[in-house]
Amino acid sequence: MRIGMALNYSGGFKETVAELADYEKAGLDIVYVAEAYSFDAVSQLGYIAAKTERLEIASGILQIYSRTPTLMAMTAAGLDYVSEGRFTLGIGASGPQVIEGFHGVPYTAPLGRTREIVDICRKVWRRERLQHEGTHYNIPLPEGQGTGLGKPLKIINHPVRPDIPVLIAAIGPKNVEMTAEIANGWEPIFYLPEKAKDVWGEALAAGKAKRDPALGELDVVGQAHLAIGDDVQDFLEFGRPMAALYIGGMGAKGKNFYNNLCRRYGWEKEAEEIQDLYLAGKKDEAAAKVPYELLEKMSLIGSEGHVRERLAAMKESGVTTLNVAPIAGDHKGRLALIEKIKKMAEEV
Repeated sequence: MRIGMALNYSGGFKETVAELADYEKAGLDIVYVAEAYSFDAVSQLGYIAAKTERLEIASGILQIYSRTPTLMAMTAAGLDYVSEGRFTLGIGASGPQVIEGFHGVPYTAPLGRTREIVDICRKVWRRERLQHEGTHYNIPLPEGQGTGLGKPLKIINHPVRPDIPVLIAAIGPKNVEMTAEIANGWEPIFYLPEKAKDVWGEALAAGKAKRDPALGELDVVGQAHLAIGDDVQDFLEFGRPMAALYIGGMGAKGKNFYNNLCRRYGWEKEAEEIQDLYLAGKKDEAAAKVPYELLEKMSLIGSEGHVRERLAAMKESGVTTLNVAPIAGDHKGRLALIEKIKKMAEEV
């Protein structure tokens, strides 16, 4: 398993990047930068590329609605260039709250748009003259739209790679099926290895049956908070606020993908309670309702023996990249955790 880490996107970015050289030496394989509705991820990824040498960098994620497909391709090619071939394009649909509330763009047809965007990006990276006739995107604009002056163009620069890896964040069955078919990597949220097969097994199998062998094996990116020791069990509580935010507050009744996932895991009653409380403004009460088992099994928090067991469960379920959030009081402690989990992952 590769070991990755997500950078904080809400503050302290430069300070965190200043420490990346140490993480790189400790064996960290890949770093992810989210975008959400914070600073853009692209400028930060370029900054990281300049400050590192070996470390892979990835967007985690760029929203498919906030850039044209061609700009997405150009951006990925540019980041792959400045990092000398170390970039992974992580994309996802996000949700209506961010897309319509922050970008002012209708949240429509996420699956169809994602499929077309990936196709367009790969055409650009192969330096084809870009022509695409789809349901959601037509490039160049067809006759009768615009000025009529558009013509097929190909990217001026020669991309470092014609096959930049594409990672898709997905949790819904149809989205996961499509991801397993067309993407290089898949990033689910709230990943529970014991329940992954029941929730996503059929979708993954259906997608892989249609997968081009040239894409290679699907990289499965699991996420986990990390703390190792005999007195770290209380750190599980750090996961409650975020879980409550997503399960309870990301969307509305009947329009919350993360709430649906919690239900599919078997916590239907808890999912409904969390959402009702969160939408009523009772965030602490909502967080208290997050199932302890969910927090425990999607984390790597506990004794060394317990963490080894959880690592083995992750690997057995198909995880190939483990995206960790180390919990410690200082940089030295976080660095030690990365070194430790890297070694343990090699031994599992």
